[in-house]
Amino acid sequence: MKKNNEFGINTKCVHVGEVEDKQYKGAVSPIFMSTSYAFDEVDVKRYPRYFNTPNQEMLCKKIAILENTEAGLIFGSGMAAISTALFTFLKTGDHVIIQQVIYGGTYNLIVSEFEKYGIEYSFTDSDKVHDFIPLIKDNTKVIYIETPSNPLLGITDIRAISNLAKEHAIITMIDNTFASPINQNPADLGIDIILHSATKYMGGHSDISAGAIAASQIYIDLIWKTAINFGGNLSDQTVWLLERSLKTLNIRVKEQTKNAQVIAEYLEGNKFIDKVYYPGLKSHPQHELAKSQMHGFGAMLSFELKGFLDAMSFQNNLQLIKPSLSLAGLESTTVSPAQTTHALLSMEERLIRGIKDGLIRLSVGIEEPKDLIADIDQAIEKTKK
Repeated sequence: MKKNNEFGINTKCVHVGEVEDKQYKGAVSPIFMSTSYAFDEVDVKRYPRYFNTPNQEMLCKKIAILENTEAGLIFGSGMAAISTALFTFLKTGDHVIIQQVIYGGTYNLIVSEFEKYGIEYSFTDSDKVHDFIPLIKDNTKVIYIETPSNPLLGITDIRAISNLAKEHAIITMIDNTFASPINQNPADLGIDIILHSATKYMGGHSDISAGAIAASQIYIDLIWKTAINFGGNLSDQTVWLLERSLKTLNIRVKEQTKNAQVIAEYLEGNKFIDKVYYPGLKSHPQHELAKSQMHGFGAMLSFELKGFLDAMSFQNNLQLIKPSLSLAGLESTTVSPAQTTHALLSMEERLIRGIKDGLIRLSVGIEEPKDLIADIDQAIEKTKK
């Protein structure tokens, strides 16, 4: 029998991290809903907040195998995972370098909370590696990146960041949500800690909230010590749903990625579209870099309509594609980042990051591309009138 890490990706998605139904031999994992377990004469003292109920424990194995790491942890949200990881490795007097364009919630966590704890931080001016170098200090403990970035799909050189950090004994973290483990495996490029909003592609059905961390066993053990105090564990009902969703992760993401390429090329050739942000386009300034470190270019893209077309009217005129807050579901959705993911930033802060009020982020689903294109066309026609 092959070892887990020798299986193909679909086999890993389906079989690794299953909970065996020893009593009834069911085809899917049973759910252990108990919040109270025996403490005497047991190998493991199980408790939900300790991330070690049967369903939690096995799901962590699936997360790890998908990201090519030794271990994983699952949380109640992406921000629970991100905040727990950051506060594990940062304390008063420490310094962290953060890539300029990151998820708005992460940015707000840093600027709202870090000063309270005496943690210093510096944002880069871009996603170029040379912008990170002058920011390194003697007390720099973490470099935090997000690639592809939200919402402009910027690409950061993961291996270069990893090499730079290792030269200075700095821990690296990456938000890998947009790529998913199917399109990018940062551990293979030297990143220490991989973070996900598992609400997105890992969940994939727009019906759960979750977060995930994948890393070496040593780092996961350290994060666990902080996590049990922060209390960001995931209920076993949701753990079961997430495991169910991960079984189809590869199939879903590959189809969505294929569709996104078609839609991006269509948008780039549309006279009513000003600009398209998608790393799979040859016009993307970091297209070659993306090819070198991604298995696929992902299913997220952003675009700007011509100035005379109102972005919100356009979205309200869509019929198949849904204006919706989140992303990465089976269905295609749009959102205005200025009003949602980056609403906590001032207008000046948004413009510095290239996020205009008319920017639309599109999460491409599994529908037929021709149907999505027809929907965009009819919405443009209605918006013109």
